Amino acid sequence: MPNKVQSNPDYPSITESDKYYARAAGLIPAYTQTLAKGPGQYVRGVAPKYIQRGKGSHVWDVDGNEYIDYMMAIGPVSLGYCHEAVDKAILSQLAQGITFSQMHPLEVEVAELVREVVPNAEMVRFSKTGCDATSAAIRLARAFTGKNKVLCCGYHGWHDWYIAVTDRNKGIPKATQDMSFTFNYNDLQSVIDSIDDDTACVILEPVVFEAPRDNFLHKLKEVCDQRGVLLIFDEMWTGFRLALGGAQAYFGVKADLACFSKAVANGMPVSVLTGRKEVMNLCEKDIFFFTTFGGEALSLAAAKATIHELKAHRVPERLASQGKKLKEGYNNITRELGMTYTQCAGFDCRTIVTLDAKSGNPLEMKSLVQQEMIKRGVLWGGFHNMCFSHSDDDVAYTLKAYREVLPILKSAVERGDVRGALRGEPVEPVFRKTGNFNLKPKQNIEGPAKK
Repeated sequence: MPNKVQSNPDYPSITESDKYYARAAGLIPAYTQTLAKGPGQYVRGVAPKYIQRGKGSHVWDVDGNEYIDYMMAIGPVSLGYCHEAVDKAILSQLAQGITFSQMHPLEVEVAELVREVVPNAEMVRFSKTGCDATSAAIRLARAFTGKNKVLCCGYHGWHDWYIAVTDRNKGIPKATQDMSFTFNYNDLQSVIDSIDDDTACVILEPVVFEAPRDNFLHKLKEVCDQRGVLLIFDEMWTGFRLALGGAQAYFGVKADLACFSKAVANGMPVSVLTGRKEVMNLCEKDIFFFTTFGGEALSLAAAKATIHELKAHRVPERLASQGKKLKEGYNNITRELGMTYTQCAGFDCRTIVTLDAKSGNPLEMKSLVQQEMIKRGVLWGGFHNMCFSHSDDDVAYTLKAYREVLPILKSAVERGDVRGALRGEPVEPVFRKTGNFNLKPKQNIEGPAKK
């Protein structure tokens, strides 16, 4: 019998998952289309590899095992799988067509909705992926300022300008690598020291898990304005989750450009670039950012329905409420057990379980928790990505599972043998390192930086 959301007597059978995995070998590079969903992010030999279906906050793998899902498709599912209002909108549009030879009314209707809820969204452009939007924002910033360099903080997608700062930068020209740099979050001085006269923009995730300190975001905006640099918010995670209008609404600070995806369409592929009209106007003639599927109607219908649901049910508040219960519950358990090396942190709508390297290998510790949570019917990757469908029963059950699992981790740490408690290979980091990290461009007040 497939495992259920309960304390199962054994780890789930993943026979069918392994069959698909074998078929993918040598056919699909790295086995996966999305690295964060791939086999390297789960304990091999224990975790499922292929999900068949979902409903609400639960998913079922190809072997029929059921799980409470805290990954939510790595962010896009904000309401829950197969959410009725969204699915109904998709089916209704499907009956009329998907992509057309001219513009569709939904392009206007959804743009108006975005302008209504997102601060500073004076103009709106749609595309398909988050990195479409961030890369278009970089191009806009360069066109508007006449400068070239980019300062970034966070994860911004797979395109050259960002991946240049990671260890996966093969195939990116040296000239491109020399124009992208990073800075420390909450370290305004690292930004000030890095800006030179050829810096076009600063792009960052306005928050990840660490809260801004000492009005960091507001001061960052002031510095950018003073230096003629555009501020870009990558709101893939914060948009429509932290608040309906994202981090700009939550913190009361306006970026020049803001980029959204993930939560806006409950799993359908759409991204949104917004910002000041005088910058966005460059999309008219000066830069080229047009895509065949930018106006694809199924995704726009999903976005329209999702935004209405987010508003009607005050979903960001619900995400925060349920997430706070998990965060506080986890931390109460670790305090009771005296496990000072692990805690749950972050904003309530999306929290992370941290593990102190002083007590062991963090990836091995994370893997052990993941292994034991999966046995108990919880699909877990170290995060709580909350959706509207996560129920009180889901939260209560998850905390019950933690009460069983955390003592197992504690015992393994105290024995100094976390690796020995694993039944398969531990999870891997996405990036082994980043390059150009905090490498400051040479200051040059005479003219553009020389190569």
